[in-house]
Amino acid sequence: MTSSKPGRRLRVLSVPGGIAGLVLLMLYMSGTFSQDKIRPGKNEAPQGAVGPARTAKASAEKVTEFYECVGTVRPKMETGVESQVMAKVLDVYVRPGTRVTKGQPLLRLDSREYEARLEQARQALLSARSRREQMEQARIASRAELDRAEAAFRRTKTYFDQKAATAQDMEQAEAAFRQARARLEQAEKATTEADAGVRQSSKAIEEAQIFLGYTRVNAPEEGEVVRRLVEPGDLAAPGRPLLMLQTRGKLRLEAFIPESMIGKIRLGSALQVKIDAVGRLAAGSVEEVVPSADPMTRTFLAKVALPEREDVFPGMFGRLLIPVGERSVVLIPKNALTRIGQLEVVKAELGGRWQHIFVTTGEEIGDKVEVLSGLKGDETLALEGEGHVL
Repeated sequence: MTSSKPGRRLRVLSVPGGIAGLVLLMLYMSGTFSQDKIRPGKNEAPQGAVGPARTAKASAEKVTEFYECVGTVRPKMETGVESQVMAKVLDVYVRPGTRVTKGQPLLRLDSREYEARLEQARQALLSARSRREQMEQARIASRAELDRAEAAFRRTKTYFDQKAATAQDMEQAEAAFRQARARLEQAEKATTEADAGVRQSSKAIEEAQIFLGYTRVNAPEEGEVVRRLVEPGDLAAPGRPLLMLQTRGKLRLEAFIPESMIGKIRLGSALQVKIDAVGRLAAGSVEEVVPSADPMTRTFLAKVALPEREDVFPGMFGRLLIPVGERSVVLIPKNALTRIGQLEVVKAELGGRWQHIFVTTGEEIGDKVEVLSGLKGDETLALEGEGHVL
């Protein structure tokens, strides 16, 4: 019985203690014990008596409004390197990420079949030239024979006119002349055919050399290898891509422009481009506008050249900023803005005293930030740090 009385007294004393602790917590949360605590219903933070070391002016300015068109960074040139002949892949000299120059060897195909074709064409050319020489010699001999037969015919005709030769002599001389002329015509025809054979063999050599050259695949332009689609031992065939190349430094943003904005896009005009991954604006130049809208999205495709940057890669997300007008805004330096929890505060001089003013901010414009409410644009502000949190 006696052992239970202290426990009851302890429970009786704990009830007032809990109530007192709850009251103290509520007073603390309401800001009773802290001058910096923001009280409900206040539009201004507590005043400060000490002036800042650095100040800046809030300014009312006019800024350009932009319409943002989303797009994708793509290379100006993306080429699929294909084989012109069917052959086995022997060597591949590059891998994804390799930068190549125009004419640099990329891979080598099995060339034995095409080397054999080239040798056959060369042998055929030698044979055609030999036949051409024989036919030329025969033509020269036929020409000489015709000249002799023609002279004999003319001489016999003179004799015949002078009654010094018989009609039979005249017929024999004329027959010999006609035969010699026929043989010359045949020799000239054979020579022409031999010339055609030489030309055909020469053309076959050129074709064989071209096909042999196809077994050495070189870079068509300067660029960077993005995909390697074959390995040594694979069979290359016409129409099958072997490698994918793209221009590394020559990039452009391909953005879709709504039909309501197409009148503001002109070839050669300079527009700002924002690459979100880089977080910077860049000046671009409109290179191409496809003069036909997509009937599903009612948008036009515009291609804007980008300056060369090492930190921008194909496939990145980008925005094309099209100016549509101007608006008046209040701008303050970023380091004039302070955050207290989720609230944004600036320290401004009002009536000769420094006060904390609650503001609402908008977008960042360069090294400044837009103020949507709380300031008019002529206040003197304290520079307290890069958006630090109290």
